[in-house]
Amino acid sequence: MKKLLTILVCCAALIGCKSTSNTPNTSGSDGKSSTTETAAPKKKSKVEDFDKFYDRFHTDSAFQMSRIKFPLKGGYHTVDNSTKWTAQNWSLLTTRVYDVDKNKYRATYSKTDTSFTQKIWIDSAGLFSECRFELIDGKWFLVYMNDENK
Repeated sequence: MKKLLTILVCCAALIGCKSTSNTPNTSGSDGKSSTTETAAPKKKSKVEDFDKFYDRFHTDSAFQMSRIKFPLKGGYHTVDNSTKWTAQNWSLLTTRVYDVDKNKYRATYSKTDTSFTQKIWIDSAGLFSECRFELIDGKWFLVYMNDENK
């Protein structure tokens, strides 16, 4: 009986032991040293596609309002007055820079991975507009709008 009790205690002790080492196994199946480690794959944050955002921004008014960082930098400037953009005085943007009438307006745009800037103007008329969109936490937002009519 004593022998059985000793065997049970030894088995319990062996079963209860487990390795808590975080050291990677450096010996391969052939007994030779190996430095292969398996790292957990990095989680990629999902980045919103700019073209899909830009199309929706110009066709969905509720979406547009949700993607403007008010108080918006820039403003609306005339000969007599300058006004800061607010949600209350905002005029919806409905024409993409690609679609402006090239016979009437001049337009340029530039895009990086994290920003998109567009400029539209009429030569010698005092009309100028500039918008800047930026990627913030994986989503695109309008962060700057300057309109001049001087």
